Amino acid sequence: MSAIDDLAGELAKLPGIGRKTALRLTYHLLKQPRERSVRLAHALETLAERVHPCPVCYNLTEDEECGICRDPRRDAGVICAVEEAADIGAIERAGEFRGHFHVLGGRISPLDGVGPEDLTVAALERRVAGGAVKEVIVATNPSVEGEATALYLQQVLVPLGVRVTRIARGLPVGGDLEYADGITIAQALSARREMA
Repeated sequence: MSAIDDLAGELAKLPGIGRKTALRLTYHLLKQPRERSVRLAHALETLAERVHPCPVCYNLTEDEECGICRDPRRDAGVICAVEEAADIGAIERAGEFRGHFHVLGGRISPLDGVGPEDLTVAALERRVAGGAVKEVIVATNPSVEGEATALYLQQVLVPLGVRVTRIARGLPVGGDLEYADGITIAQALSARREMA
């Protein structure tokens, strides 16, 4: 396999990048000065070496714990459970939420072979069982898998004595939090409801 095919193959594994776009990106990089490609390669290598999941909430960080977990001004009694770390940025941009987060690492999807044990649900249960958490806001995407994940979280968390709420339906079905605007997310958070 040639170096061009190898890079195009790797780029095609990225979300939203098909084979044609991957080839277009590869040829674009080849037209650039060598230093630009070297900087890109170095940035990717640095990313892989430095960024890791926060041991508390599983957000991505370069520090021992993420900045949100270390921030004493945030309300540790409220946790917003999201599917992916990218969803945190979307909620933070809304400027309404001042609690902590928990990244599940995906969503329950039996067809894809993803069960609760493949997510960070057990870690979330341990955080709630510690007694300091009063509410868990379930902010999974409004898809079939996101709803299944929300129902599962309700089943395992309510018996622990915590209030479990779900963000309101201000988000389109099949949409992702990562791409929602701040106003929509703010309204969804403020209109959250009990999952009972």
